[in-house]
Amino acid sequence: MTNRVSASRYARALLDVALAEADPTHVDEQLHGAASLIMGHGDLWAVLTNPAVPTPKKRAILEDVLPRLGLHPIVSKLLVLLAQRDRLLLLPDLVDAYRRRLLDHFKVVRAQVTTAVPLPDTQADVLRLNLGKLTGRTVEMTTVTDPALIGGVVAQIGSTVYDGSVKRQLERMRERLVDVR
Repeated sequence: MTNRVSASRYARALLDVALAEADPTHVDEQLHGAASLIMGHGDLWAVLTNPAVPTPKKRAILEDVLPRLGLHPIVSKLLVLLAQRDRLLLLPDLVDAYRRRLLDHFKVVRAQVTTAVPLPDTQADVLRLNLGKLTGRTVEMTTVTDPALIGGVVAQIGSTVYDGSVKRQLERMRERLVDVR
């Protein structure tokens, strides 16, 4: 079983528990914060992910550190469980998987929008609403500019790309002209 699959299973279980016993958004913030802190401290991360360090020692380290962070018991228990099972390497994938599941639970999708020039706020809002109608979900949108597009918009939601750029339209015209010969 890959790390992503394992992390996804832990994330599903964490979300189920968080929905029943806590605020799942608060759990997300705390999980992300704790993971950033643990992974950001090079020596701590190295010890916790080193296979040569016995799992009881890893658990003891976390049981010593976690109470000082003031985490929700759900998050603390999960981190200790991961240490117990020597699965702390899953932490980065677990954070991502939990956030994806949380967004899915709240019916939110993330869209990466690329335009040739920066979008004014009013156009960005209209685009966000139209993408929301298209997907049937609330859209969290990030925008990037790429002058190579010449004009138009490219929106990526998950693995789906909606390409309405002038560059792509010119490529299609060229392909049709070449096929006609």
